Amino acid sequence: MAPMGRPRFEEIDHQQTPIGAVSLRRRIDPRTGEDVFEVKLDDDYLMSSMFTTSETELARTALAHAPDRPLDVVVGGLGLGYTAAAVLDDERVRSLAVVDALAPVIGWHRDGLVPLGPHVAGDPRCRLVLGDFFALVLGVTGPADDADGLFPVDALVVDIDHSPRHLLHPGHAPFYTSDGIAKVVTRLRPGGVFALWSDDAPDDDYLARLRAALPDAAAHVVTFPDASRTGVATSTLYVASVPQP
Repeated sequence: MAPMGRPRFEEIDHQQTPIGAVSLRRRIDPRTGEDVFEVKLDDDYLMSSMFTTSETELARTALAHAPDRPLDVVVGGLGLGYTAAAVLDDERVRSLAVVDALAPVIGWHRDGLVPLGPHVAGDPRCRLVLGDFFALVLGVTGPADDADGLFPVDALVVDIDHSPRHLLHPGHAPFYTSDGIAKVVTRLRPGGVFALWSDDAPDDDYLARLRAALPDAAAHVVTFPDASRTGVATSTLYVASVPQP
């Protein structure tokens, strides 16, 4: 049963954005009685607090491959903040910029509407940047007013599209090409790490393009309980690093 006085489901926020209607919803899991927060873009699910293992592992795996030095990190995609929070858990991180194209998502964190909002937005090492992550990395448009000095970094961590083939917007496609990967390399310091989340199985074509620029690139499969809690779901983490001189 739902806790007394609390609805089983509520839409906390719903706003139009340039790429569709984004909404934040909260519901109570009938099996556990716990709150589940979900983000949707139109009818497409972007994030659920029921499934956070791969988002957390994305950050941990990336930083496990990073050099042992003070780290400046850029994360593409804020969502519910699990990747950003895992980055901030690493004491080597001296700065984190999280770039998101959706102003409402940034607002949810700053206003404390999502559970990790105060932790992420309140950490003095972290700044939330409103901007097109892909355009900023590829240099195809001028930076946002608050995006100055983002690059180069020690780790570039990306959790936006569903996979290199399943994109939220067709305009993201150049990021996954050989030219896009070459631009990623220029955004990293020597020894720097690139990490990408994907909801699909490892993509041999994309991995080959990564390895052409970053020979140590690898695809790591992460497993976690599925929605029924009786089976297993998987995600893929691509991780690659720039050679040290």
